[in-house]
Amino acid sequence: MARIAVIGGTGYAGSNIVAEAVSRGHTVVSVARSVPAERVEGATYVEGTLLDVPSLAAEIDGVDVVIAAVPARGDMLGQVRPNVAQLVEALPTDVRVGVIGGAGGSLVAPGGERVIDQPSFTEEYKPEALEAIGILEDLQAGPAARDWFYVHPAGGFGVWNPGERTGSYRDGGDVIVTDADGESYISGADLAVAVLDEIENPKHSRERFTVGY
Repeated sequence: MARIAVIGGTGYAGSNIVAEAVSRGHTVVSVARSVPAERVEGATYVEGTLLDVPSLAAEIDGVDVVIAAVPARGDMLGQVRPNVAQLVEALPTDVRVGVIGGAGGSLVAPGGERVIDQPSFTEEYKPEALEAIGILEDLQAGPAARDWFYVHPAGGFGVWNPGERTGSYRDGGDVIVTDADGESYISGADLAVAVLDEIENPKHSRERFTVGY
């Protein structure tokens, strides 16, 4: 079993990842700026923030995997990319890093354009999407000794559309996953299934991948 730290562990993606990891018997530390009233039994909750990387790195010392699930929105816009980079640099090289990004950096077709570059992409979401893409670019440019993976959820992923756990999903490589009707969706619980599957059986060393139904 792995020792996993989830940064942003009380958010939508993070809380689902914490729950899935605990259900599989992993040792899980959820890190967020405040400890929630409702907690996943079996997880350890600590207060911490990406805005104080030295303290954060000390709090999660000894883990095998660190998952960054902090969206670049609100007061964190412009703060997530530089601090994730700082955290990755601060972690021991044998710690695997996973990042939950957004759909915007996915491709619309193999070798095609990005989702964010399509006319249909909502303008107000672009700053957050571009910062998420920047995190991916930093990981790709980083040292080969650092193992990482980066997940692009489906376009319809979000707290407004939680869905249920089916235990199934499709891995689209770098192309956004859509169904027969062109819809792109995955529940929070099934995104977590994909993340834990990757932790337990790595298939994407230093790679990104998309998930959806």
